[in-house]
Amino acid sequence: MPSVDLGGDPVPTTGELPAASLAELGDRPLGFYVHVPFCVTRCGYCDFNTYTADELLSRDGTATASRETYADQAIGEVVLADRVLTGERPPVSTVFVGGGTPTLLPAEDLGRIVAAIGDRFGLTADAEITTEANPETVGPDDLARLREAGFTRVSFGMQSARPHVLRVLERGHTPGRPERCVEWARAAGFEHVNLDLIYGTPGESDDDWAASLEAAVAAGVDHVSAYSLIVEEGTRLAARVRRGELVEPDGDTMADRYLMADRALTGAGLTAYEVSNWARGDAARSRHNLLYWAGGHWWGVGPGAHSHVGGTRWWNVKHPAAHAAKLARGQSPGQAREVLTADERRFERVLLEIRVAGGCPLDLLEGSGRAAAERAVAEGLLDPAAHAEGRAVLTLRGRLLADAVVRDLT
Repeated sequence: MPSVDLGGDPVPTTGELPAASLAELGDRPLGFYVHVPFCVTRCGYCDFNTYTADELLSRDGTATASRETYADQAIGEVVLADRVLTGERPPVSTVFVGGGTPTLLPAEDLGRIVAAIGDRFGLTADAEITTEANPETVGPDDLARLREAGFTRVSFGMQSARPHVLRVLERGHTPGRPERCVEWARAAGFEHVNLDLIYGTPGESDDDWAASLEAAVAAGVDHVSAYSLIVEEGTRLAARVRRGELVEPDGDTMADRYLMADRALTGAGLTAYEVSNWARGDAARSRHNLLYWAGGHWWGVGPGAHSHVGGTRWWNVKHPAAHAAKLARGQSPGQAREVLTADERRFERVLLEIRVAGGCPLDLLEGSGRAAAERAVAEGLLDPAAHAEGRAVLTLRGRLLADAVVRDLT
């Protein structure tokens, strides 16, 4: 949830959705995203909607939002979702708690939010319940309590194994800590554990990146996410780059780092099922993220959280205090929304589905898009066998140029 003003139309104070959107609820899976907007410190590269304790103080020094009351605040929005999502709806199949730093809240509070979702909507028997975790905010007992609270999957923000890279990113954990967290998570009974990595940090060498990949593989996780660093305007990292203190890697270097990741992770038995995600078998794939990429329905709880149901997309007010105030008045915390046209939904299907291993159906493409797909096959960007079967599937080279491929196809 980057802090960008997206415009949009007003959200009704009741949160009411168009009848056509509600009518689609039974067609696809339903998930919940829960945003926890608190952090101990703000990382230099982060542009997400997060707040440190000092940033939540009013002029007289009182807190405008609190970790202690946040679980009840989030549950208040779950209650609103129950009122809004009327008619035929499936039980919830995935819940993802992200941030911010969700593990700044007690495991019991996170569990209460998940329990409220289950009480109001029901959970499928095999529901995937994920939380992100900063390695420095959890220990063995915390992970055991999260598992007892119903969480089935945990994702640790490792980013890098090298201290000087972590310093540039202003990450607060020490090298080796994420690997220990993986051990503790396994001991607590978590079957599925992810490590997040970032490549392309200014000052990172090929050897640094290779060491990070080696450490992630050696940790024994069944899922790895590897993202290229984006220097977002307004961050401290962007200011340092602008002043010439740091130099961003060029495109060729970033491509080489991606290829290094794919070789290392594939060689360790993990398969790329999406451009930036590798899993050890189908069971280890993030079903919540797959729900996004497949155009499923999800309700985003919390300040700045985004939601989508049946072609209606909306996003909440960003400040925790404003979010709490709207809920206290019995109003939707939605800031704005858009109802997508048929063409916009088709474009988004291509944009999202082509990122996953199965690709997107060629019949989603119009005439110019089909011609572009044929050129992409000839250029080695799309798989010829999949194309012959009616699907546009990225090759490894195509994954490197995924954004450009999508532009041509749409």
